[in-house]
This record gives sequence, C-alpha cells and structure tokens, in this order.
Amino acid sequence: MVMGVIDFSHFLMEQVIDEGETVIDATCGNGHDTLYLSRLVGESGRVIAFDIQELAINNTRQLLEKHSRQNVTLIKDSHANFEQYIDEDKRENLGGAIFNLGYLPRSNKQIITKKESTIAAIQSLLQFIRPGGIIVLVVYHGHDGGELEKEGLLNYVTKLDQKDVHVLKYGFINQKNKPPFIIAIQKKGDRNR
Repeated sequence: MVMGVIDFSHFLMEQVIDEGETVIDATCGNGHDTLYLSRLVGESGRVIAFDIQELAINNTRQLLEKHSRQNVTLIKDSHANFEQYIDEDKRENLGGAIFNLGYLPRSNKQIITKKESTIAAIQSLLQFIRPGGIIVLVVYHGHDGGELEKEGLLNYVTKLDQKDVHVLKYGFINQKNKPPFIIAIQKKGDRNR
C-alpha cells in the first residue's frame, strides 16, 4: 500500500521511537503531530513542541487539553533554538523529531519556515539524537519561499555523510501543484539500550 506523506511520516516514527523517550515536534502548528507523538511516547515519555506563532501554541494547547495529554511542553520559539530547552538528562534519551515545513494552515501565509533555521535545527538534532534515532521532515513547498527552503534542504541533506546517517526522500511524482514530500534522516549506530 502506498501511504500519503503524513501517514508515512507517522509510520517512520513508529518504527523508531520507543515508549518513554523524548521527541521533538519542531513545528507544532495545529497540534496534530504533537498529539500523535504524545501518545506514541506514552505517559513516561516527553514531547517538546515548538512554534514561533502564538496561534499555533494556543491551538496545540487546546487540542492537548481536549485529549487530556500532559506529557508535552509547548515552547514559543524557533526550532533552531531547541538545545536551550532540553535538559542534559533528556538529551541521552532523544529519539527523534518531526517537522511540517511551510506555513500554519488557515493563517498568515507570509509566516513560513526557512531553510536557515531548519538546517540549524537539523545540525543540532544530529548531535543529540541517539543512534538509530530519526528526523522526519514533511516538506510543503508550493508557497512563496517554499522552493528556496526545499532546494536548500535537499542541497544540505544530500551532502550528509552516508557513514553517519541514512537519508530518504519519499513523495509522489505524478501529482500536480507541487505535492509535499518527506525527507527522513536516520542516525546510524547501535541502539544498545
């Protein structure tokens, strides 16, 4: 069965993330991935969710409250600054991160993710994610500025050393209107946990 990009992004996370781990939602948006991750890591796990927009933080908070999820920390800041918010003891247990790039649906389309902050976040995450951990990026690029981020990301990830990470690109090639696609980066190494 061929999965859509959101279903496939969740499938990838399910294959890697263990209950009790810490994960990052780098762009919490309306909270759907945050809620999904909260359930995936279970009550003993932790989700740290970022967004630069107050509207996204509020939308996510409301969704989490509706579903009685309490293992999430919401942070109004750029995902590029995630290191500032991760306790030293949580860094050893960082299983992965998910990004939905672009703009907040039903919001100001001028406020978008940018390649500079996204690449900075990936570089930092790769230092802290445990061996076998994963970074999943859902790349929406059919908006003003989206093509720049897409090209910058593809240029960056294709240069990552294959001795350190696996990099996968997944997406539909026969759809119109610049369909979103996935970039998945899995850190190599033994989990031995």
